Amino acid sequence: MSHLQNKLLELKEFRENAKIRIQTLGQFNLWRDNEKVDSKQWGRDKTVQLLQYLISNRHRHALHKESIMEHLWEEGDDRDFKVALHGVNKVLEPNRPSRTEPSFVIRQGVSYQLDLDKIWIDVEALEQYIIIGNEAYAEDLSTSKEAYKSAIALYQGVYLPNRIFEDWSSEEREKIQILILGAYVILAEILLNENPLESIRLAQCAIAIDKTWEDAYRLQMQAYLIKGNRPQAIKAYQKCADVLDEEYGIDPLPATKKVLQEIESI
Repeated sequence: MSHLQNKLLELKEFRENAKIRIQTLGQFNLWRDNEKVDSKQWGRDKTVQLLQYLISNRHRHALHKESIMEHLWEEGDDRDFKVALHGVNKVLEPNRPSRTEPSFVIRQGVSYQLDLDKIWIDVEALEQYIIIGNEAYAEDLSTSKEAYKSAIALYQGVYLPNRIFEDWSSEEREKIQILILGAYVILAEILLNENPLESIRLAQCAIAIDKTWEDAYRLQMQAYLIKGNRPQAIKAYQKCADVLDEEYGIDPLPATKKVLQEIESI
């Protein structure tokens, strides 16, 4: 078994064995020891906000308390933070003995971060799957396919949809959107010759997320061409051209026009 296949296996095992699992895509849910935590256990919304903020900034080393409060609550004070942090720790570890250090939220002075070695989070797993897919792409297409498929299976919708108007969540939302669009398109490209119909479907999934994603239209054109469906291939180009003109006032890229020329020359 290769190094990258091992990493795939480790990711799957981590999901199965993690005491805390968190879903952020499509909706927000948390499972503790495989039991879903219901909304009543969260108490105040500030508790949920704090955990979601820590997830959104999970790769930033040790988030300072003042910075967290500034981003989350304009009118917030020390008490708000303490109550919210207590709420997060209570949800994650309801039976933790008093005066013992929390297991899942690491504290360093007045800075805090999540322990990603102990918490399975869908966006973190999705990102790791895509990294594996990208690494395997050049030398092991089978592992690459499996990794991209695993990432796509995790994508249940937009990141933290209930925080869509919060500035602190936008960077992670945009990053995940770019990653998943790339996963759809690269997997569609890998499958182009062996399964053009699946390539068309994957490209359509990308277009459903971002209707201006030109790579997806180009792949649809190529897939329809392989299937011998010339009219549908031309239709895909026209849809692409119409959307780009309507949204940005631009023409398709030369690479897309080149595929059209190939179709028209048949």
